[in-house]
Amino acid sequence: MKTKPCTCPADGSTLFSGEGFSRRNFLRIGGTALVASWFADVIAPPLLHGATSVSPTLKNTARNCIFIFLSGGPSQVDLWDFKEGAWTPSDFAPTSYGDIRWPQGLLPKTSAHLSRLALIRTGLAWAAVHPLAEKWAQISRNPSGATGGIAPHIGAVVSLETQLRRAPTDVLPGFVSLGRTMAGAGYFSAKYAPFAITANQNGLTSLSHPDGAPRLEERWNLLHAMDRPRTDGTLGRDATDMASFYNQAKVLVDTPGVNQIFSFTADERARYGSTTFGDSLVVARNIVASNRGARFVHVAHGGWDHHDNIYNKAANNSLYTQSKTLDDGLGPLLSDLASMPGSAAGKTLLDETLVVILGEFGRTVGALKGTGEDGGRDHYLRMSVVMAGGGVRGGRAIGVTDSLGDRAVDYGWSEKRDIRPEDVTATIYSAMGIDYTIMRPDDPLGRGFEYVPSAKDGAYRPVEELF
Repeated sequence: MKTKPCTCPADGSTLFSGEGFSRRNFLRIGGTALVASWFADVIAPPLLHGATSVSPTLKNTARNCIFIFLSGGPSQVDLWDFKEGAWTPSDFAPTSYGDIRWPQGLLPKTSAHLSRLALIRTGLAWAAVHPLAEKWAQISRNPSGATGGIAPHIGAVVSLETQLRRAPTDVLPGFVSLGRTMAGAGYFSAKYAPFAITANQNGLTSLSHPDGAPRLEERWNLLHAMDRPRTDGTLGRDATDMASFYNQAKVLVDTPGVNQIFSFTADERARYGSTTFGDSLVVARNIVASNRGARFVHVAHGGWDHHDNIYNKAANNSLYTQSKTLDDGLGPLLSDLASMPGSAAGKTLLDETLVVILGEFGRTVGALKGTGEDGGRDHYLRMSVVMAGGGVRGGRAIGVTDSLGDRAVDYGWSEKRDIRPEDVTATIYSAMGIDYTIMRPDDPLGRGFEYVPSAKDGAYRPVEELF
């Protein structure tokens, strides 16, 4: 896979010399040769060199996280880091909101919430391959690396870390997913895996047993009397994990009114755009508003892989169709969260909920590949990340790129380098009061499992400037 030519740091550091070089860093860098990366950034001293021990100060400003993943790689230069040129369709209706230039024609409803949005414009992915980069963003490490195969999703870490805070009324699993995720519980217990559902106006029909609750209870008790090894650990982890799934499901079935959390009205569906994605956001809103134990909600919205027809309105899947679906759902979500009361006095639900919007990477900048509206943009490492709520200060951009949206002109944060997926994860953990420098000793490889690799050594850190 091709990489960009190396531009050596100004201080003379190279791959084999310079501040911060060590055998461990060399091995970590070597792993990135498997993917497309900007090598100069990888070996930059600010990334490789840090304190041997970090004592983080956590923000602890968010109780919940709604993680909206735009799989396929949305075009950052047509959306969050909007760049205008001869290629820009006039109906994008470029509009200025203070220092932010915005594609009003694509995201009109979201524009009403710019004062709540923080736009990270100097994000940089490690990989330009869909499955690799998508999983990387969700497990905060190289999936092909030593711990990539056992790594849990960010949501599973949140579920585990918030387990001790659960109240008796917390009947929902800590991690809920609406749409595809690229990882689950990893080596953690299955009870921290995503509770995967599909949004439906009538909720989860499986929560009602066709023979009635009394008959279900009889069968449940009989099963446990006849098959104790299934739940007592005798048969090993797989059986115990399956028993955990059954137990979680039984709690939901036995809890009156729980299905209301997963249900919504026809009017709500219409207000959120009458799409599967919009339905998912209504349910995500209901989940965090219920305050019943789910702290991380993953919502997927695919179809952003626009190698061609990116500006073709007649195409079934273009930037127009995908942006409309996103905008129709995101606008009402932010409005509702901002108007609903949080759990603490004087706080709104948006104050307590960190909303994160990202894809696995961005798309090529400048003129389209191809001609006319049939043209498109290919995979590109430069990307943007959007955050709102949960203590984030909105109405501004973090970082500045050049006129095409290619290279960083101003990184926009204290580390003076590109913002990597690991930094985004560290930011989420910090906002939720989770120590992102933790190394767990219980991994099956016996290596020590880091929530964010090398964060304890200062290699990655939260973007403090967001708060």
